[in-house]
Amino acid sequence: MPQNSTAPRILIVGGGYAGFYTAWKLEKHLRKGEADVTMVDPLPYMTYQPFLPEVAAGSIEPRHAVVTHRRHLKTTNVITAKVTGIDHANKVATITPPVGEPYEFAYDQIVVTAGAVSRTFPIPGIADNAIGLKTIEEAVAVRDRLLSNFDKAAAIPAGPERDRLLTVVVVGGGFAGIEAFAELRSFASSLISKYPQLSFDDTHFHLIEAMGRIMPEVSLETSKWVMKDLGKRGAFIHLDTQVTSAVDGNVELSTGEVIPTDLIVWTAGVMANPTVVRGGDLPTEQRGRISAQADLRVVDADGNPVEGAWAAGDVAAVPDKTGGLPDGTCVPNAQHAVRQAKLLAKNLVAVLRGEGTKDYFHKNLGAVAGLGLYNGVFQSGKIALKGFIAWVAHRGYHGLAMPTWERKWRVLWGWWNNLWLGRDFANLAAVQHPRAAFEEFAARPRPAVAEAAAPAAQKNAAKSDAGKPAPVNDAGESAEKKPAAKADAAKPAAKKPAAKKPAAKKPESVETTV
Repeated sequence: MPQNSTAPRILIVGGGYAGFYTAWKLEKHLRKGEADVTMVDPLPYMTYQPFLPEVAAGSIEPRHAVVTHRRHLKTTNVITAKVTGIDHANKVATITPPVGEPYEFAYDQIVVTAGAVSRTFPIPGIADNAIGLKTIEEAVAVRDRLLSNFDKAAAIPAGPERDRLLTVVVVGGGFAGIEAFAELRSFASSLISKYPQLSFDDTHFHLIEAMGRIMPEVSLETSKWVMKDLGKRGAFIHLDTQVTSAVDGNVELSTGEVIPTDLIVWTAGVMANPTVVRGGDLPTEQRGRISAQADLRVVDADGNPVEGAWAAGDVAAVPDKTGGLPDGTCVPNAQHAVRQAKLLAKNLVAVLRGEGTKDYFHKNLGAVAGLGLYNGVFQSGKIALKGFIAWVAHRGYHGLAMPTWERKWRVLWGWWNNLWLGRDFANLAAVQHPRAAFEEFAARPRPAVAEAAAPAAQKNAAKSDAGKPAPVNDAGESAEKKPAAKADAAKPAAKKPAAKKPAAKKPESVETTV
């Protein structure tokens, strides 16, 4: 795509946390005409991922958990497409739109913020039966699946099939897995009152964790409290346990236990976006992330900055200057992605102006998680808050962290409505197949072959009948339809006695075919 601007061209690959915040802050720091900024992402919005468990539990409207690119980026050129190749040696990226042919995009500075995707293992059945919780679409699908299963279960008698429908398995005991697990357990408990055919004991929730504890981001004592709290709510946590198979929804564990289920949620880790990382020539480290130094510039194998290349967020291996992380790099989470993006925008502008850059340094102030309505956990150093006050802290932090006041108000307004009206548990699973009802009843033209065959068959039948003698009745008369006048003349002759009108002297007026 040709660019007409003579200003430096900045290409941002990815519109998630890091990409959106980089573009947003560049609009603030750049002078008019100082640079031409383009952001490319296959989705037209940024997803605020900490809200996904609440979306899955019906506590937040899905559209309120995303930030529309075009509404909030005023001067950035937004392209809804994929970057499928990066040739940084020539500073050209390949952009593949959803419609049309791929094309090359020349740039002067590239910012890679393509994020991460769910990391899975080659376990039989997982790819076919599980679902992740990294996108808003997945969160909505999980919610609708749980609601649909309640509808199905309420319509059948107690038994193995109903147990399967009301069993939820979450794989992964990190923050994402625990929040999803706890929110879904809370959601299911609230649904019981709407289904008189079902009871609390009919629902079964299992969390599978390969390690010997959950939530490594908090203290061991706090993680034990979370386990105990979930146990009181009828949830089962399997530690030191791995999933060995999930064929046909039968989750087989390394302990030998088999859990039949219709809903498997996979939250066991993430990996850098492989489409972008493998499709480019930027240096990577052993875990597949793009190598970066503390000021967020990409570095080569020798630690030298790669001119014109930047990376941040989950796709980048950024050094942890606090020294608090075991592998020396920042963990892939929203907290780091947002703060790295803000600094990256400042450093990039500084480089354009010939100024110096600053290193990224962020000491984790704590961790907070929601465990369902009115329940949560917060950990900062040795300080731990549990229950309602931690839940308030969780909502307060993420409500303020949601970018733009427009999105903040939508989330806060939804929470306020739910406080008085309760959760919205409208099941919109049918929206995933929007044309199903239309297709079922839509009139369709008859197949062209059948229409052409019908007249041909009639014509052939007529030709065949023309060469055959017409069938006759018991009186030796032809069974063909007779003209009205001839038929009327024949009727009196047939009614007169044979003595008065000998048949031999007066021939019949009926035509016959010999």
